[in-house]
Amino acid sequence: MSADAGPPTRPARTLEEEREATIQELTRHFSRDHLEVEELERRLDAAIAARDRGALDALVRDLPALPVEAEVRPTPTSPAEDAFGVEPGVTPRDHGYVLALLGGSSREGAWVPPRQIRVLAAMGGVELDFRQARFGAPVTDVEVLAVMGGVHILVPPGIRVEAHGLGIMGGFDHRQLEPVTDPGAPVLRVRGLALMGGVHVEERRPGESGGDARRRLKRARKGRRGAAG
Repeated sequence: MSADAGPPTRPARTLEEEREATIQELTRHFSRDHLEVEELERRLDAAIAARDRGALDALVRDLPALPVEAEVRPTPTSPAEDAFGVEPGVTPRDHGYVLALLGGSSREGAWVPPRQIRVLAAMGGVELDFRQARFGAPVTDVEVLAVMGGVHILVPPGIRVEAHGLGIMGGFDHRQLEPVTDPGAPVLRVRGLALMGGVHVEERRPGESGGDARRRLKRARKGRRGAAG
């Protein structure tokens, strides 16, 4: 190597990586009202079908510049955070994404959720299982877009869920089975759009089925009524 050689360059992104980045950029434009639903769907279809970088670039060239997202850095972990499930020494990434394009994708087990997760299910399915997740931040944001696909989110009791979404010819639903009384509980904020698809947030304990969760809740309610009587 010659002495005047410059620093090594980063490897070029593959077409699939460019496609995923374009899809993420389109969903951000939609969240800022730069695109209507019909136009977003058209451009997503074109992004999935694109066979070169030029076709992907053309899908965002006419859109306004997006603001630089502020990086939210966590403060050092305090004893109060330890008590409600934020693990000391666990440092999550700032951003992550989960894509299911004509297929399926999942996150489960003892994974570390990023502070902000973007989820796209386009004619596919995504499952995010937070029941054994290792939270490194007190707030985790999940931005969801389901286009003729489904997103299933599993959370354990004790996680505070704030879900706000819109279903257009589809469904966006969440039900907190058990009240969360700890003001310092980890917060999972889910927001997005289900377009001819579905987004479902469900509370279960690790290893518990949906039927098990409903029966557990029913027994707990009976016990509380019996104690009150």
